[in-house]
Amino acid sequence: MVQIIRKALLPNPSEVIEQLRPAATRAHSIVLREPRPAGFPLLFTANLLLIEPAVAFLHEHFVQRAHTADTLRTYCEILYDWFETLEQNGVDWASADAVDLVAYRNRMLLQPSARTGRPYRISTVNLRVRGVLRFYEWAVRMGWLEASSLVGRPGNFVARRPQPVCANNTPAVDHSLFVLRQFELLPRPLTSGQARELLATLPPPYDLMARWQIYTGLRVSELLRLSSKDVSGQQPSAASHHTIEVTRKGRKPGYVIAPASLLDETAAYLSGHRRVWLQRARRKGRPSGHTALFINVRGAPAGKNAYQRVIGQAGRTCGFRATTHLMRATFACMLLARLERLASQGVAINPLLVVKVLMGHEHIETTDRYLRAIAVDACALKEVLDTLLSGTA
Repeated sequence: MVQIIRKALLPNPSEVIEQLRPAATRAHSIVLREPRPAGFPLLFTANLLLIEPAVAFLHEHFVQRAHTADTLRTYCEILYDWFETLEQNGVDWASADAVDLVAYRNRMLLQPSARTGRPYRISTVNLRVRGVLRFYEWAVRMGWLEASSLVGRPGNFVARRPQPVCANNTPAVDHSLFVLRQFELLPRPLTSGQARELLATLPPPYDLMARWQIYTGLRVSELLRLSSKDVSGQQPSAASHHTIEVTRKGRKPGYVIAPASLLDETAAYLSGHRRVWLQRARRKGRPSGHTALFINVRGAPAGKNAYQRVIGQAGRTCGFRATTHLMRATFACMLLARLERLASQGVAINPLLVVKVLMGHEHIETTDRYLRAIAVDACALKEVLDTLLSGTA
């Protein structure tokens, strides 16, 4: 079975890697211009042979391209699953072809996830297939492979369509028959009543975290990166809203506009729950020097998994589905609906552009999904349907 070993666990990683590296691959070794951080994942085969191309791929994307830890984890999970599948079937990664990739994809369609026990979503299947294709395209480009039948070769498995040449165009991946047809799921925001009920059900600090998402549209990763200094340094003023600098996805700078009421609640949390939890952590000898804005009852920074789990449980208690992304979608849809109403009344604003900036979207097409989600007003639709069913004009 393929194994993931964290670099921090190895006594001397460079010596271990050199000992485990097959002689055939030592001529094409990884040249490190920048050291890997502690805890960087290393993938090994069942015989403890380093899967060097996979490690080099992860190194380039995390260290050289400065992708986030979440992106590194996603790529690592994709490569781990792919190489483990190849090992179980006795297939060498360099000779893997279209038949192997189709079998890998179909296995995910027929069998539930070994980790969650639930069927794979189409989006997850496509994500992993695209990840494998990107890895092989990278391996050929970087010289780990001379060629691969999975990379841009015409054949029975690849649908060729003429595409304009542009920087973001990846026809070999996005227009491949390996990738399943996936219908776009439009965001379905919470209603005002559902949002209020959910916030009332959540325990601290998760109630305040959800409130920040609903009021500002922050992603979970951006929310967890907030520090106490980001909000406590705001100068008191009569303004009803304040601009908060944040670090966006991909480490890009950005900002959100937080209502004064939200900052007042946050100040009460800082002087109340957060202060008490840190004092308790110090008394018990636990680390308490955290600058993270949101911490749990043990005085440690709030975690993404715990937050998502609490949101899901609270939603089930309330009788509807709730996720952390729905908090963000609720902000986007409600804000966009109000801005569209102002624009229809003659106010000189571009609703999509405003929401794009406040959501931290890179492309306007992403924001447009929220416009389509609010295109049909639920109340107006109900009136039309009632008219149709009643048979009256």
